[in-house]
Amino acid sequence: MTQNRRKFLSIAALTAGALGSGSALFAKNRASHPKEDMPKIIRDLQPMDADIIPISVEERKQRIAKVQQLMEQEKMDAVFLEGTSSCFYFTGMHWGQSERTFGIVIPVKGPIAYVCPKFEEDRAKELINTVFGDEIRCWEEHESPYALIVGIVKDRGARYKKIGIEERVRFFIAEGIRKEAPGFTIAEAIPVIAGCRMYKSPAEIALMQKANDVTIAAYKAAFATIYPGMPQTELGNNIAAAFRKLGFNGGASVQIGKYSALPHGSITPQTIREGDIIMVDGGTTCEGYNSDITRTIVAGKATQRQTDVWNLEKKAQDAAFAAIQIGAPCEQVDAAARKVIEFAGFGKNYHLPGLPHRTGHGIGLDGHEWTNFVKGNKTPIAPGMCFSDEPTIAIPGEFGIRLEDCVYIGTDGPHFFSKQSIAIDQPFG
Repeated sequence: MTQNRRKFLSIAALTAGALGSGSALFAKNRASHPKEDMPKIIRDLQPMDADIIPISVEERKQRIAKVQQLMEQEKMDAVFLEGTSSCFYFTGMHWGQSERTFGIVIPVKGPIAYVCPKFEEDRAKELINTVFGDEIRCWEEHESPYALIVGIVKDRGARYKKIGIEERVRFFIAEGIRKEAPGFTIAEAIPVIAGCRMYKSPAEIALMQKANDVTIAAYKAAFATIYPGMPQTELGNNIAAAFRKLGFNGGASVQIGKYSALPHGSITPQTIREGDIIMVDGGTTCEGYNSDITRTIVAGKATQRQTDVWNLEKKAQDAAFAAIQIGAPCEQVDAAARKVIEFAGFGKNYHLPGLPHRTGHGIGLDGHEWTNFVKGNKTPIAPGMCFSDEPTIAIPGEFGIRLEDCVYIGTDGPHFFSKQSIAIDQPFG
């Protein structure tokens, strides 16, 4: 092994959870395997999917009962959902979206009903769990699916003349429902849908924990394959391969050097060189539930500047976590992280260099969902909520540092799903 490689690859013992300056683990791993082969450390990974417990039918029944209770409070006769993540949340069914309207109507009382293109009826019958409702109303290509939706609402009893529309329902469908329902109010259903999905059950948190554990395992293996001159795409491919070996589909964005200052990266092809910041942001899903983890390291020996900014980022992430208190407004967490970064002399109010975005987002069946750690959000933090904690420091033209670990709120307060990074050369706790 060349002396230059030893100098370049000073990160060590990743799979043991620690990195020591002066070691050349990455270079040894790389040198012992031809470029076209999957690195041994990834090839040797074992599946982690044996102990997964899916969401039960009983829990989905409880979700439907809760959304119906919330609809009663909001004086809604029903909510309409397309075949997106909320459909899966309540029924366990995946469908998707196309130009042909498919969806479910959850009435304030009684079983749910489905609206489906007629030629898709057989497929729908295969996917629908009739324990939640077995009624399928079908429309032919020249007919209006919106009339069927409104008809279901009326048939179930329309006391309030109010139909809730889930936020991912597309405009042409919402508008079609409105035109077919004169005298009805068409309202956003966020209070009732988010009122369910925002608060995760122990079963949901267990699935998210698995997704996070798998993500850390994939990162550890893939980080050990880094070598001088490595294209970002190769590292990204190694991360995806590691997920597959672990039994999951996943991946990550890889941003290098000055491109790490762009919070969502650049399309510019990049190559790892000595002294470069490497930011990796990604995750996987387990039974639909997401992980989202970012690790930022340096290829080789970090400069004092890189170390100082990394340490400041860690301090801001810690401050955000400390501010997560049951009953406190979500905006308090953003303010805590921002205060640390701004006190160190960085820009205020999203100005760069500094923290250009909110400190965290909700996470669950969608990678970004209700609610957010952001200024102005008075939503009280409560048990069952799940968030990212990721106060980026972006320095345009130089580099960016983001440490991202997700948090769930227990009855005793916040808990990280993943162990935080320890230091700039120790990305895994």
